[in-house]
Amino acid sequence: MNTPKLAEIRAFLSLSDKIGTAGQPSVEQFVAIKAAGYETVVNLALSTSTNALQNEAEIITSYGMEYIHIPVDWEKPQVEDALNFFEVMAANHDKKVFVHCAANMRVSAFMFLYRTLCQNVAPEAALQDLQQIWTPAPQWQAFIEQVTTQYRRKIL
Repeated sequence: MNTPKLAEIRAFLSLSDKIGTAGQPSVEQFVAIKAAGYETVVNLALSTSTNALQNEAEIITSYGMEYIHIPVDWEKPQVEDALNFFEVMAANHDKKVFVHCAANMRVSAFMFLYRTLCQNVAPEAALQDLQQIWTPAPQWQAFIEQVTTQYRRKIL
């Protein structure tokens, strides 16, 4: 049997040795994710998103990985979703984490925010990674600005 490679997963992008991101993997591609050493899978897509796997939680846990679902509405992302995501990433900082949504667009915006606000990555560097996936639509650009403002208010 030919095991799928991570690079074959839609919009796969490795951000570090501990964080990989992508669009929706297939059942077979989760085998490659496990083989690459990922311990936790975070899904930001809705269960009704394109190509969503209805039994994804069971698939992930059957492979011995932890599954965390933070459903983010594409049309109306919420600041609370981002803050929840930050907490999940902080709690799993010592693990290898694979984060996906339908097309890696939600994820790339959330990772831009997490990296710049929580990991002190230079915005220019994080923006380059974001733009490898897409240029955020207006509602997402507004969301990024809203989360940034609210997060900075919270920590100051």
